Amino acid sequence: MKEWKSEMLAISRAGHDKDTLYVVLESDETYLWLADGKRRLLETPKKKKRKHVQVVKHLPEEILAQMQSITLDAHVKKILKNYRSMQENSL
Repeated sequence: MKEWKSEMLAISRAGHDKDTLYVVLESDETYLWLADGKRRLLETPKKKKRKHVQVVKHLPEEILAQMQSITLDAHVKKILKNYRSMQENSL
């Protein structure tokens, strides 16, 4: 089982998955590999062009701490759920 480390989240801005929140697992100059723990799992991340997503780089410390060791899809789901609840509480 591979352990992932991430420091970014991304929101899809184009395609059938528009407005979906993802954890960025890997990246290069053109593409990001994304997982949401439900439809896109760690074993089969979504490959999406950078120009089709909005990257969320500035994250709360507790979210960043959770993102340091992602080994299960449940970890991804929990990170995304916690981030959404923090966003709702800040409004």
